[in-house]
Amino acid sequence: MKILITGITGRIGAQLAHALVEAGHDVRGLVWPQDRAVERLAGLPVELMEGSLVNAGDVQRAVAGMEVVCHLGAAFQAGGPFSNDDYFEINVRGTFNMLEAAVANSARLRHFFFASSDALYSKYLPGGVSNPIRADDHLLAPGGMYALTKLLGEELCRGYLRNQRLPVTIFRFAMTLGGAEILDWPQFYAAHFAKAYAGKTSPAAQAVYAQLRTGLDDNPRTLLIARDDNGRAYKKHIAHTDDIVAGIVAALGKPQAVGGTFQLAAPAPFTWDDAVPYLAANLDLPYIDVRLADATPTFYEFDLSASRKALDYTPQYDIRRMIDVALRQRKEG
Repeated sequence: MKILITGITGRIGAQLAHALVEAGHDVRGLVWPQDRAVERLAGLPVELMEGSLVNAGDVQRAVAGMEVVCHLGAAFQAGGPFSNDDYFEINVRGTFNMLEAAVANSARLRHFFFASSDALYSKYLPGGVSNPIRADDHLLAPGGMYALTKLLGEELCRGYLRNQRLPVTIFRFAMTLGGAEILDWPQFYAAHFAKAYAGKTSPAAQAVYAQLRTGLDDNPRTLLIARDDNGRAYKKHIAHTDDIVAGIVAALGKPQAVGGTFQLAAPAPFTWDDAVPYLAANLDLPYIDVRLADATPTFYEFDLSASRKALDYTPQYDIRRMIDVALRQRKEG
């Protein structure tokens, strides 16, 4: 198939391009002029077209003749800095331009994939989230312009699905890490929480800060098993880049994917009391075990049953495998 990827030089986009080329597809990418990240595609037989999502003409030229569009391009939290205008123009107007171009190319288009985010969900609640989060019934409470514009992008996609019968599929990606990133993920480290607690003045928070400082005095890279007020280990559901790519590839050619909103994440969530000792043993670092009083805990997971059923989605990277792969990649340089 002829497949367009916007955001092709991003971490997910570049890996998706490699996977699609290996599967025998013809891949085109829309890239910013002078995008230095194109080196991620070095040696890969893809067609790169320079242009901007906010320029309707550029988008129309990129979409022309394509059978599948993977719209990953966006202004996102880790990039930038972006103004509110940037977020709106790139994420909302850019998505509008993509959808309009897809309609103009509808005679050939078989699928339009839109990359959204778990940032839309209300995930951080005082007692944690008791039930697995489902895309079709969990409260949406986007905080900040990135999440808000992603929600607007989703609504645009649903509108074009209803009114133009555009074959749209929406993916909500969990927080995604690749390479060796998991080894240095800040929320495994006491220093991250010490910074958050440094300005808190309640007696409970000051006691937590003292514990954190003691651990950091022993080693500035001390790890932390984070627990809530009741002693329950924090729980989080993230994703490896390979599993996100696998979810997109799994949806190709599946009519049952059209019209769906699917969560993509690891095969299971992880808890700090499992991940941190394993990481500590592999990195030869100490860890401490602390109840984080006066804080909203991280405690949630996603229900992937819809993705598994409709897409045959079979993610492979639990937290231990993510750590193992990251250690190997770091060792290999």
